[in-house]
Amino acid sequence: MSIISKDIQKAITLLTNEELVAIPTETVYGLAGNIFSEKAIKCIFKTKKRPFFNPLIVHISSVDVLETIVSEVPKKAKILAKHFWPGAMTLVLKKHKDIPDIITAGKDTVAVRVPNHPVTITLLNQLPFPLAAPSANPFNNISPTKPAHVERYFKNDIKMVLDGGSCKNGIESTIIGFEDDEPIIYRLGALALEDIEAVIGAVRIKNKKEENPDAPGMLDKHYSPLTRTILTSSITKEIKKYPNKKIGILTFNTSFKSDAISYEIILSKNKDLQEAASKLYDALHELDHLNLDVIIAEKLPETGLGNSMNDRLQRAAFSN
Repeated sequence: MSIISKDIQKAITLLTNEELVAIPTETVYGLAGNIFSEKAIKCIFKTKKRPFFNPLIVHISSVDVLETIVSEVPKKAKILAKHFWPGAMTLVLKKHKDIPDIITAGKDTVAVRVPNHPVTITLLNQLPFPLAAPSANPFNNISPTKPAHVERYFKNDIKMVLDGGSCKNGIESTIIGFEDDEPIIYRLGALALEDIEAVIGAVRIKNKKEENPDAPGMLDKHYSPLTRTILTSSITKEIKKYPNKKIGILTFNTSFKSDAISYEIILSKNKDLQEAASKLYDALHELDHLNLDVIIAEKLPETGLGNSMNDRLQRAAFSN
């Protein structure tokens, strides 16, 4: 029996009873629980096999709720929130004293965002508590962008995936923190750097930190298929390194004609980076279930969301 359902009332009941529900957002599906329930939050870490040193993102219904989650909001954070919420931006700010340490990995900051998905906004508006919701996948695996991805991962571990269709953005939120009130990008994501800088000026990037990370998504190896994955600027050259292997190809907009290729997915024939981003994880899920020997992914243009997708592919290929 499928655990996928559109029943918001069922989701409310489960979450109120300290259970987990996978919820849709515009970025990826999240594994959600009541931030004030130690039972629920511990269950998120256990179900994902996620280390406790990796903080969680708190999801709220609107910017009006922010003052219950954080204690300080720098001027540029207010500007960003006004421009990009609801949306694919997470802010890391000084936490309110009521936010449990387990959410923040013991730090004095908390990651928070307002998701831009009508189903989850409706859900959050009917709950008396915010939701912690890291991506609904086992730690380090490919993030889910469809209900079926979550069900494949957790059908025996959780009772419900709240069906909100396919995620339109397809990669995680951009995470922005503040040091001396100046913004720093901790994770590239579905909100392009150029769009952020158009609003608040130049922003420093501090995208990886293996120990004691400042925010979620900063570890080198992450978002990874089980199949060996290679990121390259030259598909043609890379194919030659794997004779007599079952090769899957992930390309931006070009089809590569070669008998050596077992399967090929083109992310956007129209060279549309937004379309490519929305398809990226679903393509990796598909390739990962074809019993291939290797997945060879083409590096995307180093602009806008291309940088964010290259970041994900680099992590998918790290030490692979």
